[in-house]
Amino acid sequence: MAEAVVKRLVGRKLADVRDETRAREVVRRILIENFQAEEKIDADARTLLMDNAKLIRDSASDYKRLFALVKAKLAKERGFTL
Repeated sequence: MAEAVVKRLVGRKLADVRDETRAREVVRRILIENFQAEEKIDADARTLLMDNAKLIRDSASDYKRLFALVKAKLAKERGFTL
């Protein structure tokens, strides 16, 4: 994935890359950090929903919809773009 990103950036002349190997490493690290941040948001959203499972069951709310809403709220609070 990192290789494809670097190739597109260079191909479209959006970035002047002198060391493609280093650029791929940087992009790979950024992607990993991004995926880890999203996984943390997912875990926190699940925890919040589990902490309120009884209220959710009693209200007959849709878990998937609530999960998406909670995840979006957490992401916004953390300045993370989904």
